[in-house]
Amino acid sequence: MMDIAVLSVFAFAAGLIDAAVGGGGLIQIPALFNVLPSAQPAALLGSNKLASVCGTAFAARSFIRKVTLDWGLIVPAALSAFVMSFAGAATVSLVPPSVMRPAVLVLIVLMAVYTFCKKDFGTLHTPAQVGRKEQCLAVLIGGAIGFYDGLFGPGTGSFLIFLFIRFFALDFLHASASAKVVNIATNLAALVFFVPTGNVLYAIALPMAVCNILGALTGTWLAVRKGAGFVRGLFLVLLCVLIAKLSWDLLAG
Repeated sequence: MMDIAVLSVFAFAAGLIDAAVGGGGLIQIPALFNVLPSAQPAALLGSNKLASVCGTAFAARSFIRKVTLDWGLIVPAALSAFVMSFAGAATVSLVPPSVMRPAVLVLIVLMAVYTFCKKDFGTLHTPAQVGRKEQCLAVLIGGAIGFYDGLFGPGTGSFLIFLFIRFFALDFLHASASAKVVNIATNLAALVFFVPTGNVLYAIALPMAVCNILGALTGTWLAVRKGAGFVRGLFLVLLCVLIAKLSWDLLAG
């Protein structure tokens, strides 16, 4: 019971952060591996995905009720992400983490510098008119991020938010809301593998899912209430945490 209680607290925190700016896996996955060190890694990852997809779905539902989203961009990106996450998972053994970490670290540093230096980045919502070009770009973005999520994972939500702002001129609030829908697709794709193979610890995952949902609803409420500026600040904090984690992994490796 104590393990479930501890993991539920971390799941709530993960859901809250993930709803606003992504990055819930940075909290939830280490918690699972530390609290349940003897469990199979695949079972822990499957449990994480089940809890995460529940929280992400409720966050997306809350955003959809309060923020106007452009489904002409989101649907192609989500479908592409779902398909390509399988491809990423299938090639995970071909690209070792030691190769991915330096490249991802450089990208996240560049994202942080760009966001920090460009003060109006993500503060204005001036969405581009959606045409064939924008839909094709959404498919490319969704596919690339879906592939990355299946292959490696850290920072998936942050990359989506950044790209939605950079290429479609959304603000942080609308970009975060859009990213949630795409994240549902990548999480579901992973569960299509984890559930049939028995790699979900339901006694742990279901209580975590409830707490992740509660955290996600809280995070969504804060994001909508505080606005794009608040989400931008959280986004920069999360990028700094990602930079620190990936740097530590490189030094420790």
